[in-house]
Amino acid sequence: MDLKATIRSIPDWPIDGVVFRDLTTLMKDPDAFRESCDVLYNRYKDMNIDKIVGIDARGFVFGAVLAYKLGIGFVPVRKKGKLPYDTIQETYTLEYGTDTLEIHKDAVEKGEKVVIVDDLIATGGTIGATVKLVRKLGADIIECAFVVDLPDLKGRDQIQDCKVYSITEFEGE
Repeated sequence: MDLKATIRSIPDWPIDGVVFRDLTTLMKDPDAFRESCDVLYNRYKDMNIDKIVGIDARGFVFGAVLAYKLGIGFVPVRKKGKLPYDTIQETYTLEYGTDTLEIHKDAVEKGEKVVIVDDLIATGGTIGATVKLVRKLGADIIECAFVVDLPDLKGRDQIQDCKVYSITEFEGE
């Protein structure tokens, strides 16, 4: 299946010159959603992963399904102020300011093998902050997984020492 064809491209959103890749169209298509989740499951089913870490918010969709299919725990990384227990934080730079992500202090344990999942890697701010959070807690990051990579935005530069997997990519568009 051509998953890329199920992703809607929206020019000049949220600002002029940006082409937004909308994965809600992939998620509403039952065959495309199943296929993307199955691709991730087949990649990780034999890697003895302990937990899936999903990034707020669309990383929750793919990450939770993957954790369920693998029979392991799911850990949310959320925007500041959304988690109810003791957290650690990581602030990162956005195009026009900063934002902060949090994870519960007891979400992962030292030495646990985790895969971090998000829908898309663009400039790398959120994945870079998430990698720092997971490492502060002592877990081993096996890989960072995405449905879509936008390589022209150089998000992988934020996590050069992590293995990265993506199902599809949009280059130069």
